[in-house]
Amino acid sequence: MEFSERLKKLRKDAGLTQVDVANKLGISQPAYASWERGIKKPTQDNLVKIAQVLNVSVDYLVGNSEEKSNDLDNIELLFRMNSKGLTDEEKEIFRKELIEFMDERKKAFGK
Repeated sequence: MEFSERLKKLRKDAGLTQVDVANKLGISQPAYASWERGIKKPTQDNLVKIAQVLNVSVDYLVGNSEEKSNDLDNIELLFRMNSKGLTDEEKEIFRKELIEFMDERKKAFGK
């Protein structure tokens, strides 16, 4: 399945309109529509945002995986979205803390 088809299916499965998704991403509806039509591709930052809005992993979104979500993808998403401006040392600590948090979450929720 092409990226544009997967994007459209995920949006519809989530019960969202193009306008809904565009608003959540902070872009125009025509810009979003161009992705669903396969005319343009989103930036890496927008791929991360789309994955968050549609509650899937970036790998699933772009067709590299058939698994919609996994903890490593969730950690990577959180890390990318929140590590800008940190030093290398702070990034290393932050990544470790995210992994610990996800491990504790799995224990707490039995996942």
